[in-house]
Amino acid sequence: MPAIKSAVNFYDVVIAKLNTINSWLPQLALRLILAWEFGEAGFEKLHGTNWFADLTFPFPFNLLPPDISWNISLTFEIAGAFALALGLATRFFSISLIILTIVAISAVHWPEHFNSLSELLKGYRIIDEENDGFGNYKLPLIYIVMFLPLLFGGAGRASLDYLIKRFR
Repeated sequence: MPAIKSAVNFYDVVIAKLNTINSWLPQLALRLILAWEFGEAGFEKLHGTNWFADLTFPFPFNLLPPDISWNISLTFEIAGAFALALGLATRFFSISLIILTIVAISAVHWPEHFNSLSELLKGYRIIDEENDGFGNYKLPLIYIVMFLPLLFGGAGRASLDYLIKRFR
């Protein structure tokens, strides 16, 4: 019986430590990986050529000229990356980058055509193999899911959002 009691006590100590870390580490990890991914995309746009003119954006995003859409995307990806890394205005940038990602899915990653659920699910992949028209929306969908804890739970304790709220 003492061995079982020791194991239970050890388990309780580990769970207490994990609960303490839970207030900052998962959010920090999500913020940093999303900041890296969106910052990388933004800096590629900053140093690249505007390929948005070749896309068909869904309504109402098709009302903007491609140059404006390019600059909005570039700005939110770069500013959002820095803000996420710092944990500043995390909920604002989370919803902004979710919207940007939904537009990207609908304009770039969504299947060109599908007649059934099984054809739609063929696009749930990372790469668009041989441009077969089934899309590649897996990675952007993963990003959206990764943003949800930040949107609903905030940036966590290791953030400027937390410090600002604490010292207000």
